[in-house]
Order: sequence, then C-alpha cells, then structure tokens
Amino acid sequence: MTNRVVEGRMVTAETLAELIEGERPMEATAIEDADRPCPECGGNVISVGYMPSVTAFVTGYKCQDCEWHDREE
Repeated sequence: MTNRVVEGRMVTAETLAELIEGERPMEATAIEDADRPCPECGGNVISVGYMPSVTAFVTGYKCQDCEWHDREE
C-alpha cells in the first residue's frame, strides 16, 4: 500500500478512510489519484475504497490540501 501526504501528514489507506468516515474501516484498498480538483480549494483529490461494515463498500474522496471530503456508496 502506498502512503500519501494529506493536510501535511503521512496517511495509510486505513487512516485516510478513517478521516473520511469518522471511524476505522474493516478493510481499505490502495490510495489512488481521483483525477479531479477539490471543489473548495482546487487542490489534488485522492480516493480510497473501504468497508465501513461487513455489507457495505464505499469509495471515499479526500483533498490533500484542505478538510474537504466526500463518499459514494
């Protein structure tokens, strides 16, 4: 898994999913570039897939420069 810098600190896929979801996920996929700019600051957006529960899979998006985040179920 690749670590990335988000808001000035290094994060793993699990930590990134926790920033988006608010709690630690059961499992997370590798962090990827989302190929879209942040709607708030224009910064780089990255994505991570994760399982917040046994029956759900979510794709979360997080700006590397500001607090903006979003998720798709």
